[in-house]
Amino acid sequence: MTRRTDVLIVGASVSGLTTAEALRRNGFDGKITLLGAEPYLPYDRPPLSKQILSGAWRPERTLLRPPRMLADLNLELLLGQPALGLDVATRTVHTAVGPVRADTVVIATGATPRRLPAPPGLRGVHVLRTLDDALALRDDLAKSWTVVVVGEGVLGAEIAATTRQSGHEVTMTGLLHAPMATQLGDLAAERLADLHTANGVRLRLGVGVSGLADREGEPTGAPHRGEEANLPGRGHEVTGLPDHGGEITGLSDRVGTVTGVCLASGETLPADLVVVAIGAVPVTDWLAGSGLTLDRGVVCDAECRAAEGIYAVGDVARWRDPGTNATTRLENRTHAAEQAGVVAANILGAARPYRPIPYFWTDQYTTKIQVHGTITPDAEAVVVDGDPATDRFVIRYERAGSVTAVLGWNMPKQARMQRQHLVDAHTTPVHAP
Repeated sequence: MTRRTDVLIVGASVSGLTTAEALRRNGFDGKITLLGAEPYLPYDRPPLSKQILSGAWRPERTLLRPPRMLADLNLELLLGQPALGLDVATRTVHTAVGPVRADTVVIATGATPRRLPAPPGLRGVHVLRTLDDALALRDDLAKSWTVVVVGEGVLGAEIAATTRQSGHEVTMTGLLHAPMATQLGDLAAERLADLHTANGVRLRLGVGVSGLADREGEPTGAPHRGEEANLPGRGHEVTGLPDHGGEITGLSDRVGTVTGVCLASGETLPADLVVVAIGAVPVTDWLAGSGLTLDRGVVCDAECRAAEGIYAVGDVARWRDPGTNATTRLENRTHAAEQAGVVAANILGAARPYRPIPYFWTDQYTTKIQVHGTITPDAEAVVVDGDPATDRFVIRYERAGSVTAVLGWNMPKQARMQRQHLVDAHTTPVHAP
């Protein structure tokens, strides 16, 4: 049996919970504390932009594990308690209710949305990262008609699809020429643009945002890539999830109402609701002064170790890829779970480097898009199955004679078969679901 020690996981996220599960599965019988900034049991984020936003799911369906299964893990849950600081030497995390010490600390605090500068409390402007964000946005959508989504990445495209399917007039704007062009490459991104247009979304892409217009029509913000904002803290413990359709506190304090999005071209897009989806930044502010190396995340070695007895996992972790020797940070659900398994193994002494085959998926309208590997601008796109003119095809991306990525459009089985090319070129493959 593994030597009995204490593990403190900072972040009640998919990466945090999966680390705890992997520790138990591999025989760890010591104390595990799961510290979460939000007051809720660990929940899944991908449904927020789809099933929760559309109202198809009640909030409790997002729970990663039911309370009974969590109880079987024998975790100490400290929810609604954001981490305020870290003493690396003593492996002590400071919170508003006091310090929490452990033999090993796992940093799993995730990321927080970038925001457009705007007057505090401007009504009708939303981001989407947390369950509270999704419920607040859904409540405002019920009172709105014209929606502008700022951001053409995965989240922005999913929000545009969901809000359009709910009957809203939707405009998507962003710097790139097509939705998800960075993640999908030109061929698939242009096909995605056609899909959104066919479903009635107005695309106003290839232009930056200069600010937001208030009720008087005056710009209230500044450039597209705005300042970052920290996740709000919670000071009370709640073991469940908010009631379906429940009121979100704090909205009554807002003043002013957004009326549009001002583009760098001088055009103003009318809107009575704006969703900002321009990326996210790792939550590392609480680590300032800790002595850890912070550079667009918590910098780690190939085994995801940031310091002796300190690991990082998920969206917050920037680790050294043993294949390229470059530091890498990924933001997706599959990566968070896979990396958690490696971190747990290394806590138990495995000394295992983490070198995944990146994988993500997105569901928009009735289309499922899956990407294995990393699509780079210099890769050649080769259609190996189906036809991009239809709703079913597979693209293989090649560079210098090697396959770097595979994209499946409503062809999951065929895409997974093509993924074997990536596995063959990979020294330590990690299988995507």
